[in-house]
Amino acid sequence: MAQKMTQTQLVKILAEKNGIANKAAKEFLEHLATLAIGEVKKNGLFVLPGIGRLVRVDRKARTGRNPATGESIKIPAKKVVRFRVAKAAKDAIVPPKKAK
Repeated sequence: MAQKMTQTQLVKILAEKNGIANKAAKEFLEHLATLAIGEVKKNGLFVLPGIGRLVRVDRKARTGRNPATGESIKIPAKKVVRFRVAKAAKDAIVPPKKAK
């Protein structure tokens, strides 16, 4: 199983690549996260160019089923946040299949 990159590892790599202190790289990441959350709250959208976008989506109320009893239940409307991967990032990670 592949290991995920920790925040400490990410901060260290960013600091090394940009020639800045680890503390500055960590502050940058914290400010980016705060900015992303604020923008999604205010505008419903935050774009990270070349990576993707955070989008707030309104889900409508719907009827579902309880899998244990088969009983119909009402699922209320709610807001959710989705991350949509940019096409460039998606194609770089998983190359598209060639048409025959």
